[in-house]
Order: sequence, then structure tokens, then C-alpha cells
Amino acid sequence: MKTKIITRTVWILSIVSLFTDTASEMLYPIMPIYLKTIGFSIVLIGVLEGFAEALAGLSKGYFGKLSDNSGKRVPFVQLGYALSTISKPMMAVFTFPLWIFFARAIDRFGKGTRTGARDAILSDEATPETKGKIFGFHRSMDTFGAVLGPAIALVYLYFYPQDYKTLFYVAFIPGLLAVLASFFLKDKTIAHPIERKPTPFFSFLNYWKTSSSQYRKLVIGLLAFTLFNSSDIFLLLKAKEAGLNDTAVIGIYIFYNLVYALCAFPIGIFADKIGLKKMFLFGLLLFLIVYFGMAFSTNIYTIAMLFFIYGVYAAATEGISKAWISNISDRKDTATAIGTYSGFQSICTMLASSLAGLIWYQFGANSTFIITGIATIFISIYFSFFVENKKIL
Repeated sequence: MKTKIITRTVWILSIVSLFTDTASEMLYPIMPIYLKTIGFSIVLIGVLEGFAEALAGLSKGYFGKLSDNSGKRVPFVQLGYALSTISKPMMAVFTFPLWIFFARAIDRFGKGTRTGARDAILSDEATPETKGKIFGFHRSMDTFGAVLGPAIALVYLYFYPQDYKTLFYVAFIPGLLAVLASFFLKDKTIAHPIERKPTPFFSFLNYWKTSSSQYRKLVIGLLAFTLFNSSDIFLLLKAKEAGLNDTAVIGIYIFYNLVYALCAFPIGIFADKIGLKKMFLFGLLLFLIVYFGMAFSTNIYTIAMLFFIYGVYAAATEGISKAWISNISDRKDTATAIGTYSGFQSICTMLASSLAGLIWYQFGANSTFIITGIATIFISIYFSFFVENKKIL
């Protein structure tokens, strides 16, 4: 008898992620504009986003470890999605800077609470041979939210220009649907013994010392890549420089996410057949093409093609990297392993965007893309020769 690969639990988690990403991405294009209208300077926006990412990063590691220690997954997932949902209308209720910091912190804290536990559930629902498929399916559903969200925002702002505050209330609706859907999840009985003892906030850092050399080599490579993989904002700025207006820039961002969403699942299936490492290296090759292409192109149609390739790159790396980590980690440590990586990744992403912004300011946009491309060549060589792809069964 053939077992179902996309289980009920995977479907529920994917639907929850779809609704949540719809809510978050609805606000992503208008967040900087809204913050400016309520008196935030560019510097204060930068401080807010940096603080929010750092909080999300540190909490991912801690809650991943706490989930493994407690043997529970679902409560962390439910709490995480609930916190992110509550934060949406909070940003519209009061506009004091301290309150905005508090609301943004709750949103990122929610992401940190759920990430490790959610990915551990996905890992538990797969076998080593179907990890790419399961994580790819989840990424596809999640990223469809990044298509729906900005599209809803564009349509709303077309009829109600500059009515940003109402969008925060609208975003609460899909967020609430995500929370309600999460109550259909059930924790499985954990086969391994549970470590019931206090979990200090930075205890996840100890996992780095006790983890396998295979895990450390993989994560070092992934984090090195993250340090040079700056925010998508820089690609959108390049598109704007090439002559696209604001609506077209949001449109090309939706197009990128649509390509990503459509490709993540089939790429995940193919990755299971050829190996996660090969698929990840293919993704890095596509990334190289995009960044070198962005450095030397000003043609709108070429840039649109590069955004298409960028969508395929994202599908070939983001879900694949987590599937790879879960394949080389002990099942009882899955949430800690993914949470620790995701935590460090958040910090590196923050540093990457700061570094890219500095290079852009000092030497121009082209230098940012060329330096990133050159760094990716060395990172690809590292993955080819120093990172293994053995599975822990």
C-alpha cells in the first residue's frame, strides 16, 4: 500500500503559512512608506528593522531548543502565528515610536517562536528520501502568500490611495485564519526520552559545540552565503534605476514570488532524485547569473528575465537548505538544528544588507552585485569540495 507523502499535517501547516505570508507580504511593500508618514526617519526605520531581525534570530535558536527539550511542537507553532497576527492591527492603533517597536518586536518574536518547531514537524512528516518534496511543497504554499499579499495591497491602494492604516486591519483577517487553522494540528508522541530541565536563552549555542562536523560545515557554508546575499530590496532598487515605476517594481516582486511558488514543489521532488547538494549548487549558479546580470544590465526586459531566474534560484535553495539540515541532524534535535541555523541566518542577513548598502553608497550599485557574485563563486567551490551530503536515517 502506497503511503501519502503530502500528509494532512503538511497540508495544514502549509495553509497556515499561506495565510500568514499573505498578511505579512501585504504590508511588506508599504511598511517603509507607512513608517515615514507617521514620522519615522530612514535611520529610525533601519534601527527598527535591525532590532526586529536580531530579536527574531535569537529567539529562533532558543525556541527551537525549548521545543526539542519539551518534546512539544504544536504549542510553539500556534503561539508563534498568534503573536504575528496580533501585531498587525497593533501597528495601526497607536503610532508612537515605542509602541511601533513593541508591535514589530511581537511580530518577529512570533516568527522566532514558531520556526524551529514548524520545520521539525515538516521533517518528521518526511523520510530522508522525501525531504525535498515536503519542504518544497511548504515553500510553494508559503510563497503563494507573497503573491496574494502584495496583489491585494496593490488593488486596495488603487481604490484607496495612501490609506495605509486600513491595510494593517485588512492583514489581520488572513492572519486570524492562519491561527484558526493551526488548531487542527496535533502533536505526535515522541519516541525518544525528553530532557525536562531549564532552558537558558542562549543554551542553543551549546548545540554548535555538540553537533556533528557535517552540520557545522554545512551551516558555515550557508551562513557565508547569507553574509553576501543581501535583501531583495537592492534588486528592486536596481529595477527602479532601470526605469520601472513604483507599481511595476511591486509587480516584478509579485512576479518573482509567483515563479518561486510555482517552482519550489517540482524542484523539491527533483532534488530528492538527484540529491539536495546538487540542487543547492544549481541554485547558487542561478544566483551568480542574476547578480552578474544585474551588474551589467539596464534593459527592462533583461531585468524581468533575471527576476524569473531569481525565482527559480530561491526555489532551489531556501526549502532545500532546511531539508538538507534536517537530513543530517538527529531527529530529537531537529528544531534546535534548524532554529540555531535560522537564528544565525537572521543576524547574517542583517549584516549582509548593511554591507551591501555601504558598498552601494561608496562604490555604486554595480560594485554591490559584482562583489556578491565573486563571493558566491568561492562559496560554491566550498560546497562542492568540503560539504558532505550523507543522511542520518
